[in-house]
Amino acid sequence: MPAAPQESFGQLNFAHAQLKDKRRTKRLVSLADRIHRHPGGTLPGKIKSPADLKALYRMCDCDAVTHAALMDAIRQRTLELIDAFEGVVLIVHDTTELNYTAHKSLAEQLGQIGDGKGKGYICHNSLAVDPRPRERNTAAAAIGLTNQILHHRIEVPEKETQREHRERESRESRLWVQGTEGLPGEARLVDICDRGADTCEFLEHELNSGRSFVVRSSQNRTMLIGHGRARKRHLLHDWLPSRPTVGERTVRVRSHDGKPSREAIVRVSFAAVQIVPPQVHKGEHGNEPLRLWVVRAAEIDPPEGEEPVQWILLTNLPMENFAEALTVLRYYECRWVIEELHKAQKTGCQVEQLQFTHTDRLEPMIALLSGVAVALLNLRDASRHPAAKRQRATTLFNLDYVRILSAWRSKRVREEMTIHDFFMALARLGGHQNRKGDHPPGWLILWRGWTTLQAMLDGAEAIKTCG
Repeated sequence: MPAAPQESFGQLNFAHAQLKDKRRTKRLVSLADRIHRHPGGTLPGKIKSPADLKALYRMCDCDAVTHAALMDAIRQRTLELIDAFEGVVLIVHDTTELNYTAHKSLAEQLGQIGDGKGKGYICHNSLAVDPRPRERNTAAAAIGLTNQILHHRIEVPEKETQREHRERESRESRLWVQGTEGLPGEARLVDICDRGADTCEFLEHELNSGRSFVVRSSQNRTMLIGHGRARKRHLLHDWLPSRPTVGERTVRVRSHDGKPSREAIVRVSFAAVQIVPPQVHKGEHGNEPLRLWVVRAAEIDPPEGEEPVQWILLTNLPMENFAEALTVLRYYECRWVIEELHKAQKTGCQVEQLQFTHTDRLEPMIALLSGVAVALLNLRDASRHPAAKRQRATTLFNLDYVRILSAWRSKRVREEMTIHDFFMALARLGGHQNRKGDHPPGWLILWRGWTTLQAMLDGAEAIKTCG
């Protein structure tokens, strides 16, 4: 989705990129805008002009154009947005695999993925998210990337000792700590992590960070009850079911096996606990118990054949009542936005289809396309914002887009078209039927409509050029 007409996507995200030459930065801005308009397909599909495509390859061949340089620019923009944002901001962290197994020329430069036979990156993304609900089907909105790590998974040495594992720089569990680098130590920033982050190393790091956090528990850890001088030890997952229920809540559960998401009614309980670090350290942490709160959400009467939902969430957000426990649950429910980002990277921007023969050239493009992927997610959020039915589409889109789309949908040019009407027409262009019982269009439908609209505008401009 293009930004407001006064500043383009490229200008907003890359105008301050440090590439050791202002002309190089200017070229990056221009190329980012072109890719933003055509995010799908291969690079020749994204950039139609042979001269511009050659300029892109030439730019990627420059040593100053690195993944770190482009991510620094994206991070700077995101932190500016966070600084201007009033209220809580979630930083959702998660990993996905980027598969380049088919690119034989990269085989020796990449790490293991999947069962160890594939080649690619473990891509660890950190996404800033606005947790405020928009409408019924929108839980959160992406703000921007605060970090991205392209990790090379190595073959672990045989007979690796605990100490060697703990000290190994390539240890994958380090990614959760590394993903928070550069974030301010503000309590209104809440790090949201799935079960991979349930390590004493990360929990201790977060307690010392100045930020808040919510981590889904995966380990049945040794714990003490309360924050006092308790001595009797319990196992966290075994003890929690004995806690009294403080209320019930309906949560949306997303499927990972192709099934549609569903709603689950859960019983909620919470408690103050101290997590006791293990005697044998797998990460870098101390021996003092970690004072946390824990929230448990357990499903009531799951559908036949479905695994019951149980979320056990560790947090440093203090709670005394049901409402505060619900806040923690609501924050964790926003975690799914980063899964949508991964889909936007792979399906929308087709980041795994990039054809480069060296990782130094591939990695900057992954950063650039990941920034575009966030913009794709924002298509959906802008369409569902409460103000969308009041504001003119021209406050968000260039006039040419509004003229062409309104003419296609209404058979006449409507410059007064609202943002909501624009998106409904865009969704129809992408295949959405706009029926009363249909769910609101997601980013994928809107992206399909957007690419079609862009092709329509390109055609109109070509005709205009020909006179």
